[in-house]
Amino acid sequence: MTKEMQLDRAPAGLRTIAQLVDRRLTKLFDDEKPRWERVDDGLIVPFEALEKMVASGGKRLRPAFCYYGYLGSGGYGDAPILVDLLTSLELLHTFALLHDDIMDGSSTRRGSSTVHERFIEEHRISSYRGESRRFGEGIGILIGDLAFVYADMMMEAAPLATRKIYSELRLEVNIGQYLDLIGTAKGRPTVESAQKVSIYKSGKYTIERPLQIGASLAGASLDQMEELSRFGLPLGEAFQLKDDLLGIFGDSTITGKPVGDDLREGKPTTLVAMTMDRLTGLAKSEFERLFALDLPNESQILAMMEMIEDCGSKAMVEDRVEMLVESSLLALDECYLLDSAKADLRDLAVFIASRAL
Repeated sequence: MTKEMQLDRAPAGLRTIAQLVDRRLTKLFDDEKPRWERVDDGLIVPFEALEKMVASGGKRLRPAFCYYGYLGSGGYGDAPILVDLLTSLELLHTFALLHDDIMDGSSTRRGSSTVHERFIEEHRISSYRGESRRFGEGIGILIGDLAFVYADMMMEAAPLATRKIYSELRLEVNIGQYLDLIGTAKGRPTVESAQKVSIYKSGKYTIERPLQIGASLAGASLDQMEELSRFGLPLGEAFQLKDDLLGIFGDSTITGKPVGDDLREGKPTTLVAMTMDRLTGLAKSEFERLFALDLPNESQILAMMEMIEDCGSKAMVEDRVEMLVESSLLALDECYLLDSAKADLRDLAVFIASRAL
């Protein structure tokens, strides 16, 4: 699905924010591609791959939460430093996606081949020396690292307090990714461990920290940061739980991933943990056997999906998403933010909860 198609379904304000980020990204690549092409004309390849990845999709949610945290805290206008912060968050997200696809062994992202898979194929077609997989994954890691470095560069002019929050964000997303990897390897997630992954791998870095980065730039106090956490943390968990639902039951034409992809990759989600808790006897043993398979086929994935739904886990997660969003909106009502920003954040919260399966 293209970014334009995704934005058509999203609150109108996202389009304006996306345009700010996209213009800044265009300038970045217009400056950097010729600079490095002068060093070696082959260096255009990784920069074009990164540019294509950033432009290929995404709703610019993290920049949006940063933007409304800034405006809601009294910030004014589209200052260049704010636009750099918005762009930094999108580049950091791109880094996370590029590395995540390699760690998960994903072949598709946003309806197209993942970056590392494209380089694996290039290696095969070109009959390069060495192992195609190692080459493709190595290039994918380096392109992700480029995104990480440019994200840091975009954050350089921010105040110290803002950069400290940004550093926490970077640490948290790496901690969450480790918890995800070790949970996948062990194959027997608990609800508690799955919730930690939800919070640290996605929830905090998608909503709470971007909000605080924007608010910090506008001079928000520590007490106000706490108010933002009361809004952002439950909404962040709801965001990840909705992603968990989409990762198993989502329409592949919308998600850009095959149906049941999280089950194929053995992701230790809350849905899976709840299912292992709720099933008993032979059904529990069969689900655990199927989930432990390295490459479950389509019929095995469908069987797991049916068990998740029949035991009530899917409905429970849907109910939890609704409860978390309600809690988040109550906190938003009591938050110090300006009313105009609250209205936009409410629209974003509803959008997150209502993304179609």
